[in-house]
Amino acid sequence: QVQLMESGGGSVQAGGSLRLSCLVSGLRIRNYIVGWFRQAPGKNREGVACIDGYNVTAIADSVKGRFTISQDSAKNALYLQMNSLKPEDTAMYYCAVDKASGAVAAPWYLKYDNNYWGQGTQVTVSS
Repeated sequence: QVQLMESGGGSVQAGGSLRLSCLVSGLRIRNYIVGWFRQAPGKNREGVACIDGYNVTAIADSVKGRFTISQDSAKNALYLQMNSLKPEDTAMYYCAVDKASGAVAAPWYLKYDNNYWGQGTQVTVSS
């Protein structure tokens, strides 16, 4: 059974930083694309960033230069470092693992939904 557990969300003022973590069990993430998605109230879910076992990444334009995705294969965990946060970054953030193995991280994954999902962690940025 694949399980994903996010942590690290919280409330921060604009310009601040947060680091999200996601621990994965039930598969080895180095064989899959893994990523972060977010959903704000009243909006569609949006892909934020993804990474594969070769550390190839794809980052959404809305967060490029501010957010960094990384992974630790030994810990089977992925991370999202979020800097220079803006109020429009406020959302529930979900980690995800592609249900199909072996693909290469690329922008198409940021619109992909055939994933295993975590339960989400809330990020709130105040102005």
